[in-house]
Amino acid sequence: MQSVGVRSETTRPRRFAGTEPLSDAELGCAPVRYPKPAELTRTLSFAGGAKTLQAADRLGLNTVADLLEHTPRDRLEACAVAALAQGQPATILVEVKQITARPVRRRGMRPLVEALVTDGSGTIRATFFNQPWLADRYRPGARLMLHGRADGRGRFAVQAHVPTEQLPGTVAADGGVGVGQYPATDGISSTQILAAVREHEQRFADVLEPLPARLRVRERLLDRGSALRSMHFPLCDGAAEQGRRRLAYDELLRASLALEHHRRNRRLAGGAPKLDAGPALTERWLGAQLPFELTTAQRAAIQAIDADLAAGAPMRRLLLGEVGSGKTVVALYALLRAVEHGYQAALMAPTETLAEQHFRTIATLLGSETVTAGLLTGSTPAARRADLLGKLSSGELALVVGTHALIQEGVRFRALAMVVIDEQHRFGVEQRAALADSAPGALTPHELHMTATPIPRTLALSRYSDLDVTELRELPRGRLPVSTHLCCSEAERNRAYARMREEIEAGRQAFIVCPLVESSDELQARAATAEYERLKNGPLAGLELVLMHGQMRPARKQEAMARFVSGQASVLVATTVIEVGVDVPNATVMLIEDADRYGISQLHQLRGRVGRGSHQGLCLLFGRSDSRRLQALVRESDGFRLAEIDLTLRGHGELVGTRQSGRDFTHRFADLTRDQELQERALIHARRMLDQDPALASPEHALLAAMLTSVPA
Repeated sequence: MQSVGVRSETTRPRRFAGTEPLSDAELGCAPVRYPKPAELTRTLSFAGGAKTLQAADRLGLNTVADLLEHTPRDRLEACAVAALAQGQPATILVEVKQITARPVRRRGMRPLVEALVTDGSGTIRATFFNQPWLADRYRPGARLMLHGRADGRGRFAVQAHVPTEQLPGTVAADGGVGVGQYPATDGISSTQILAAVREHEQRFADVLEPLPARLRVRERLLDRGSALRSMHFPLCDGAAEQGRRRLAYDELLRASLALEHHRRNRRLAGGAPKLDAGPALTERWLGAQLPFELTTAQRAAIQAIDADLAAGAPMRRLLLGEVGSGKTVVALYALLRAVEHGYQAALMAPTETLAEQHFRTIATLLGSETVTAGLLTGSTPAARRADLLGKLSSGELALVVGTHALIQEGVRFRALAMVVIDEQHRFGVEQRAALADSAPGALTPHELHMTATPIPRTLALSRYSDLDVTELRELPRGRLPVSTHLCCSEAERNRAYARMREEIEAGRQAFIVCPLVESSDELQARAATAEYERLKNGPLAGLELVLMHGQMRPARKQEAMARFVSGQASVLVATTVIEVGVDVPNATVMLIEDADRYGISQLHQLRGRVGRGSHQGLCLLFGRSDSRRLQALVRESDGFRLAEIDLTLRGHGELVGTRQSGRDFTHRFADLTRDQELQERALIHARRMLDQDPALASPEHALLAAMLTSVPA
């Protein structure tokens, strides 16, 4: 009888591309070992008592699975004994010359173990506390990795230790070898974590494999257990990267499956009105009311929207636009397509300033077209609000522009068919969905999401693959790029004010942006209120200045903006409340104080407030000369290129506010600055997988389906 757990001839592995099974010598008669995933749920224990356990808990190291997933951050060389600094934590790789255990006079203390150790660069006496058995375990000649602190008097207090035969690679005589450096915290060291991983090394074989075998072979991916092992203990150059690539693929595939599943469910959830009738209103508006010619990119975006609206499924499109590329015109076209079919349309913006600007722009663009429109914000008077809500519920009001006030209790639409959400990353997932959910009955509105913050392709694929993406990169004809300069001295500041006066004397206007509203002793940066007083009584005396910031009452903000838009004021001193939505074609100068306090995308948005007319814009950035972000702004004018630079400099974690409820896919292994190809393949495979198995119900997809259960819909 065949022994249980031993391969028979029919199950014995065969030579590659051959029919002969491997011999016993080749196979080693290794018994079959099946994964035991329950072993991964065992609670971890660490030497060091409650403090170490608390530190491990802060790192999320509670089970064996947590430990195996806690991979090294990087691999650093151990410190040479001769280079040890007094009192500083360090790791050394040494050979034991002598080792003894001696009693300690204090009652209750175990014998102290002392070892004379060397690494070729020097010799030091290592002290091990409360571990008397080490005198028998580590004999002279043993090679160890020790982590601890030197006292400056020839002694090294050991906090953690690992025999070097448990480390990958070989140990050089001078201690110069790469060792894994784990994310650690006060109470538990990187070396202690490494020792724990070595203790549970056999558990890598218990890691379940969620990917179908065909997919792993096609993508040339390690199994997940081997990938984790390679991250901890790479056996050769490139092994750790192979492991990272596999683990990154898991993250990217998981996100792609969740987003694609969400996208398909949205399309099946409810019917959207077919907006495919003749474009009577929009055709007349485009032909007679627009004071400019559409760009090629705008026309392409409109064609894509028309195709979506005629399909009968809810449109879910993201409009990514370069600053000043004309997103509002495209959005208004989508809104009017709903209106001319007898439905209602709504545009929601994150701030009152932006909503008011949109309302003014739409009123201007509509010209003589008779479309009933209203503005609803938190500052709308009660009587006006009641009137607007009544007209929305009756259907008398065809188009509404507003803020979060549009999703507050009491807002009811009669026939909402089109929703446009501007600066969509400033809203949470639930907030964006709330406006669409306010449509009556089973009607599912079409949705157009807009952002003036260009998003790198890898980030768009990772975070927004459930949306169809349209890019507007083309600027209107005749628009000149904004000239950008980095200023660092008082002499440059004086020249900046002189240049500002020149522009104003020529009939144009200027912005001055400060990071703070009020002066602060803790934050050494310019404040808008203080700058307003200083400038109007000093460098810009005699000019008409207005002040605007987020802490002002809405009526005062409206008054300040109205004076600037009308040309009564020449200079607007403000905070970043003017970052988006402010369109004053006559403004040509943007001066930004403490510019290194802002991100690249925010600076690019601020810069986009000038040069929107027939005159070239000038942007003056006051900040550190060594700032890579400011240097990038001076060098680049393409917002999409700047987004890629921003992703490289800042990382993808919090870029453009993408960590939101329902879409928080944390990437621990994937690097969106270099994994674009991997991301694109993961999305292709996710779509192919859902085409063949929409519910991921087949046995080969069972573990993948389980992996997705924690992802919100």
